[in-house]
Amino acid sequence: MPHALPLDRPLDGPLELPLEPGLDARPATPALVVVLALLTAVAPLAIDMYLPAFPDMADDLGTSATGIQLTLTAFLVGLAVGQLVVGPLSDRIGRRRPLLLGSLLCLVASVACALAPSVGVLAGARLIQGLSGAAGVVLARAIVADTSRGAAAARLLGVLLIISVIAPVAAPLGGGAIIATVGWRGVFWVQAALVLAMLVGAALLVHESLPAAARTRGGLRATLADVRHVLGDRTYVGYLLTFAFAFAALFAYIAASPFVVQNVLGLSETTFTLVFSLNALAITVTSGAAASLAGKVAYRRMIALGLVVAGAVGVGLLVAVLAGVPTVPTLALFTVFQGSLGLVFGNATTLALAQTGAHAGTGSAFLGFGQFTLAAIVSPLVGIRGETTATPMAVVLLCCLAGAVVAFVTLTRDAGVGTTPRAADVIRTDHTA
Repeated sequence: MPHALPLDRPLDGPLELPLEPGLDARPATPALVVVLALLTAVAPLAIDMYLPAFPDMADDLGTSATGIQLTLTAFLVGLAVGQLVVGPLSDRIGRRRPLLLGSLLCLVASVACALAPSVGVLAGARLIQGLSGAAGVVLARAIVADTSRGAAAARLLGVLLIISVIAPVAAPLGGGAIIATVGWRGVFWVQAALVLAMLVGAALLVHESLPAAARTRGGLRATLADVRHVLGDRTYVGYLLTFAFAFAALFAYIAASPFVVQNVLGLSETTFTLVFSLNALAITVTSGAAASLAGKVAYRRMIALGLVVAGAVGVGLLVAVLAGVPTVPTLALFTVFQGSLGLVFGNATTLALAQTGAHAGTGSAFLGFGQFTLAAIVSPLVGIRGETTATPMAVVLLCCLAGAVVAFVTLTRDAGVGTTPRAADVIRTDHTA
């Protein structure tokens, strides 16, 4: 029978989701939690650790800003498509084998990135790195679902979500220190070391979490039926697009910021790293605040506030760019922009998955697919007029925010905005009593 739990008001006791028939709750050990955190972080960290080196890489590899940004696009495409492949595959054959194979392939691709002699080879290696790195992102969530229930599962999934959002924002901080010491190729050697640690941790500590009896046997037809069920829900699609367009706006900034801060504003690589540090702190603080307000303030109210602030900042950035890109106002707008998105990401994800019921795995896969596909599309667009203008960044960022607002207002408008639970503001799980 359907079971509903309100999201927009405090619960009297721990959140306990019903178990699937024949499965028991098995708490995750501290060691497993550490490995899951690493699995979740490695691919997002690999997205843009090399951002501070974009200008140097363009010179070293004899290519343009757009050519270097295409290597970022290749990784994002791989990460998006890989999630759609690995998720359903693991439902059929279990979690451990796809995880180990994906980690091994990601290690090889990371080494290939470090040794790449040209931008074409680098783009190809980044594509494979993204495809294989998707295994860690998808399967970390799946293993939590297999091994934990109730409040413990909610806390773990919340941590993994925050890691997946914060990691690509914070990655250039560590990347900047590595680049300053050993150059841009050192970033990929560090990524290879992280993937190796992920592989060893998975091999030693991650046991098969999905029993054979619980694996799907419906084949392709059953998988497609799940997809139709999820994508046929207008409210789910609305929250998915809200999340994905907001993330694409963030990536318009991420992909363009090395050139805007260093080439347009004339600041140093060290200053760029400090700017990213401040912005990472802003989105971390607001993400934590959004999590602490869950159950006290309506999820939709927080999303709406985040989008309003981000949209205002987007307009401000466009005005600043057209006025000549003044340094202090531009950097301040960058920080407020990233902070506002902390109110959007987690809340939109929560409400999207609340619509999927028993198909949360498929819903999660499409959230990741939409997130990184749009990010892959916008990344090369921000460099379309070269390395010395911020206009494409401001225009693309504002267009993405407009897409998020339109999706939120038009597709989820029946969900309500108050703290009283509505149909779109509950977790639904279908189960057999």
